[in-house]
Amino acid sequence: MSIARIRRSVLAASAAAVFPVALGIAAPTASADSGSQPFGPGCSSLPTEGEGSPAGMADDPVATAAGNNSELSTLAAAVKAADLGDSLNDSKDITVFAPTNAAFEKIPKADLDALLADKDQLTKVLTYHVVDQKITQNQLAKGDFKTLQGSNLTTSGSGDNFKVNDSANIVCGGIPTANATVELIDTVLMPK
Repeated sequence: MSIARIRRSVLAASAAAVFPVALGIAAPTASADSGSQPFGPGCSSLPTEGEGSPAGMADDPVATAAGNNSELSTLAAAVKAADLGDSLNDSKDITVFAPTNAAFEKIPKADLDALLADKDQLTKVLTYHVVDQKITQNQLAKGDFKTLQGSNLTTSGSGDNFKVNDSANIVCGGIPTANATVELIDTVLMPK
């Protein structure tokens, strides 16, 4: 085999590997920052494609991503009512413990309506769900984190089963967005 033929073979192999990546058609991979895929028993209920799917959420900042996910429509409305969308979208490397619609449904309607109408209290509750750091699955095993509201929340568990403040279950965790990690929870957390 001649040197020229070897060079052509190497160049052809290199082009075959590089060309699909340059076109953006390489298979999606796990987030380089998280090193893992979303986890938890509730992940199977999320859309598998589109903007509200975990893959779709990865492209948008967190408030926008939540607004695109049908499981988080009540949270998205609460974030809008508290005027927190831009602040959340502009933050870097945060973790949001995001109550699902089912979590908000646990609150009596009159209480939820009162909370949504009280911007100051709503802001306190929502910022209690946000930690100003990217939390990994390993850190959830035994964590104590200061929230943007100022109080701490705790996490515990192992494998794919974690709790927040011993009251909320993470139903699907480790969902990456453009600027945050989202942990879907089944109960709205109330600051002390």
